[in-house]
Amino acid sequence: MPVRACNFPPPVSPLRVLTTIRRVEYAELTALFFIQGAALGTWFVPLSTVLDAHGFQAIKPYAFATSAVAAFISPLIFGAMADRHASPVKVLRGLSLATAAAMALASTAIKLHWTPWLVLALIQLHALCSSPTWSISSTIVFARLADAQKEFGPIRAMATLGWMSGCWLVSLLGADTSPLAGYSGAMIWVVVCGFTFLLPVLETPKAVERLTWAQRFGLDALTLLKNRDHRVVFITIALFAIPLCGFYPYTPPHLRELGLQRTSAWMSLGQITEIIAMFMLGGLLLRWRLKWIFACGLAFGVVRFSLSAINGKEWLLAGVILHGCSFTLVFITAQIYLDQRVDAAWRARAQALMALMNGGVGNLIGYLGTGWWFAACARPAGTQWQVFWGGLAVVVAAVLTYFLIAYHGRGASLPRRAA
Repeated sequence: MPVRACNFPPPVSPLRVLTTIRRVEYAELTALFFIQGAALGTWFVPLSTVLDAHGFQAIKPYAFATSAVAAFISPLIFGAMADRHASPVKVLRGLSLATAAAMALASTAIKLHWTPWLVLALIQLHALCSSPTWSISSTIVFARLADAQKEFGPIRAMATLGWMSGCWLVSLLGADTSPLAGYSGAMIWVVVCGFTFLLPVLETPKAVERLTWAQRFGLDALTLLKNRDHRVVFITIALFAIPLCGFYPYTPPHLRELGLQRTSAWMSLGQITEIIAMFMLGGLLLRWRLKWIFACGLAFGVVRFSLSAINGKEWLLAGVILHGCSFTLVFITAQIYLDQRVDAAWRARAQALMALMNGGVGNLIGYLGTGWWFAACARPAGTQWQVFWGGLAVVVAAVLTYFLIAYHGRGASLPRRAA
């Protein structure tokens, strides 16, 4: 009886399996950033007009400053937790659920016209929950990238697309001045929480048996400031965040004054150039020194505010569009810089320290300072927009000057072309 040949399936190439795994990983990471970006956009962009529409104009500078107060507390604590105690995925899961609850509660307080200080307290609670989420998500993404310099930009662009989608959703629902924007964001945060169950749990280093209180609160991350270039980058991020704080609270009312409604959608124009810049960032990092990438981002900031100071509809929109290039070349480059220059055991705390310098020091001074500057530029006949935006342009020009003088780029652990 003849023996039949066994038709075994051809062997699968290990390279093909690896490619498939990488594609799945890439899809997971892009989806995570997209959903989280949408959740952030539905809250932060319409917050200014929602507060104005419900009679809470007086607390608006303080409402935006809550994120700065939270950045002094939450990111370093939860960054230290993600480095030493719990997987970053589990930390993000709990924070997402807490953020959803706090956002819904704050939106209810605005809708029902609770006392301003109670509304502000609930907005602060939301900020405490949401503030660490971005640095922790970035840590999760960086840990799974084979080449962050090439891969992070396109993945980060999906967060920007998510932010734009959140803005479009708000305008589509007609919720630019409604607490419905906050309720929509809360639902998206629940989706973020659920999505974390699809992510593999990252291992964390074994905790030191006895930790000092400084280590428990993540304050040991401040030792990173001993390195000159690290220190200059952190200070530049904080200083640049100060004038940037005038963008989201005061561009929407300027747009409405010029006759442009549905401000959340108009504000999303800045994310178009942000996405383009993120896809180009990998190539720029291979060809340009980091110093010149940072400098270009700061220069775009000067031009952006200068265009807004012209006080024309087209010029203001041009300034909004340039926001994306400026943001990407400064803040995203800084995240990649930290991933390349800081030891893996410190990366969550390094990203958290940047969140503190940007969202804490920079935003606290920025939201309160630009609120004071806006009040100083207000006149009975209307706001002196030329003076307001022009003053912010001068501040960014000063930051650019400081960076060009102070940054040397001599890190040995950085590729020579990117130093």
